[in-house]
Amino acid sequence: MDAAGKDGAIKHVMSGVNPQGCQVFSFKHPSAEELDHDFLWRTTRCLPERGRIGIFNRSYYEEVLIVRVHPEILRSQGLPAEVMDNRTIWRDRYRSIVDLESHLHRNGTRIVKFFLHISKGEQRKRFLKRLDDPEKNWKFSKADIEERKFWDNYMDAYEKCLSATSTSHASWYIVPADDKPNARVIISRIVVDTLAALKLSYPKPPAELRTDLSSIRKMLQ
Repeated sequence: MDAAGKDGAIKHVMSGVNPQGCQVFSFKHPSAEELDHDFLWRTTRCLPERGRIGIFNRSYYEEVLIVRVHPEILRSQGLPAEVMDNRTIWRDRYRSIVDLESHLHRNGTRIVKFFLHISKGEQRKRFLKRLDDPEKNWKFSKADIEERKFWDNYMDAYEKCLSATSTSHASWYIVPADDKPNARVIISRIVVDTLAALKLSYPKPPAELRTDLSSIRKMLQ
């Protein structure tokens, strides 16, 4: 939800990572070009290359969250009539997401998903702080207040989504976000443990280079 601390968490947790190996993508309202493709297209083309960390600040999950809360968005996506069947569309989208994440896992991509769970009362406090502090006025949007009216709808959408898309190879981590420092510690620990499990090591030079090391050393004297 808005004001849960997504941007701050990314900045804090990834502050010690060499930016050459990390990419952050933030997904807002889809463009006309993006709407001309399937709902996974715009995020799939931003997947990180091998050896890099990719961070999605929001993602394809918006398509089963905000779109579910606001059906008018779905109607604007130009989908075929048979796809618009409300009895199956969300189940089908969950399956597409799970299939994509399974495909990525099989091909070497590790997926870690965080849901920053903020309470309605804490969100109110953070909105008021944005209003009271001139240096934070830029963060505030009237649209955030409008979305707050749909709180219960969002909680229902989140519950259904998390249950349907948490798998052994791409599980959801639900992080209590009312306490920002603690939330960042939790996320940091999970990221560190994930990287450690990859058992990374520096690449070894080719055999011919190792054979020539002594002669190369002499050339540098």
